[in-house]
Amino acid sequence: MMQKKGKGKMNETICAIATQLGNSAINIIRISGNKSKEIAEKFFTSKNLNFNFIEPRKMYYGTFKYQEINESCLMVYFKSPYSYTGEDVVEFQIHGGEFLAKRILQIISCFCQLATPGEFSKRAFFNGKITLSQAEGIIDLINAESEEELKSAYNLSTGAFNKNIFEIQNTLKNILAQIEVALDYPEHDEELITVIKSKKELIKIEKNLNELLANSSSGEKLKNGVNIAIIGSPNVGKSSLLNAILGRDRAIVSSIAGTTRDTVNETIIYKGVKFNFTDTAGIREISDEIERQGIEKAKEEIKLADLILFVIDSSRALTKDEEKMLNELNAGKTIMVYNKKDISIVKGINENAIEISSLYRENINELLEKIYEKSIKEKIDTTKIVLTNLRHINILKEAVTILKDTVENINNLTLDVLAFKIKQIWSELGKITGETENEQIIDEIFSKFCLGK
Repeated sequence: MMQKKGKGKMNETICAIATQLGNSAINIIRISGNKSKEIAEKFFTSKNLNFNFIEPRKMYYGTFKYQEINESCLMVYFKSPYSYTGEDVVEFQIHGGEFLAKRILQIISCFCQLATPGEFSKRAFFNGKITLSQAEGIIDLINAESEEELKSAYNLSTGAFNKNIFEIQNTLKNILAQIEVALDYPEHDEELITVIKSKKELIKIEKNLNELLANSSSGEKLKNGVNIAIIGSPNVGKSSLLNAILGRDRAIVSSIAGTTRDTVNETIIYKGVKFNFTDTAGIREISDEIERQGIEKAKEEIKLADLILFVIDSSRALTKDEEKMLNELNAGKTIMVYNKKDISIVKGINENAIEISSLYRENINELLEKIYEKSIKEKIDTTKIVLTNLRHINILKEAVTILKDTVENINNLTLDVLAFKIKQIWSELGKITGETENEQIIDEIFSKFCLGK
């Protein structure tokens, strides 16, 4: 990749603690920039080490020494451009005391700048070591909470998505080159043939992008999870259901109506997808001010939820309030959960309902499977590229919109207008790799990184 132009003092040497602070086995202090080796030479000595002939990527055992500090540690040097940032990099592995790490960082920072969050990765981007989408994949790797989320992040961070986008951009460049030949030498290139060839290639690109979007239709749920509201009348077993799903007592269970007055939030991983459950206050007419606030929160959760578990006491008939509540719910995102299966009087249920017993944990796994099937409309194939980043998805949708309009109206477009449309598509896709994205967005993405990354 070519080095990108960027703002900021990218020529200054920076340093940071690259590991989580606290008492641990080791802490890593990272330095990046032209002065990295020079700074290391001021403090680090090792038997038979001559900094003029230092071996890159070799771990040296020695001593970091300055005033009261006499730390036995390891040091490794990465020579530009063969490092994470593309610059000269030095890393010290020291003992894991928090005070020790801060003290050594303080000493080093007298000779360089303290790094800002994500600055090492930002330099890697500007030096052409990673693309913008790979950087976002690194963030996803760090924040991954499930196996499927991790697989998706690896696909993004290792460049599989970028490769696809670069191939599409190269195809667009070739189409553009053919159009420009036809514009410059109309006597040698027939316009109709150029249009037919362009349309054929653009249709292939549109199909490719639509396949990416189709496989990623549920991808965002890998990252953020499915938000599920557990609702119903008081004393139908909402809290018991949450406890049964979690396999432990998390919510207070009582025969007294109105026990749950606030929302209780918990997350589980099922088939690689995060399910974010919210146990809500029982919905009923009530004069108690605190319980009323809980009921209002429950109604808000219903609006925000991706899926609703409407819990019903199956040992009795539906009340008028429950019938009214059921009529107001979106059937497409509601599962009726008939609790107390062991004493049920319910005869026959539809496909959007299930009988369970929270007390005996009966049919809980079947409920989870039903939740999965209803919330994840299509199987997520993580062996393919799965987009979990809303920014990428929106960019692809915009590119497809331009593509579709271009293909549908291509016979009515002059060659110069067609060239303009293709440049638009290329530029839109360039926002994914960072080639055409504005600096404010780039800064925002790297600000999500932790210090030292």
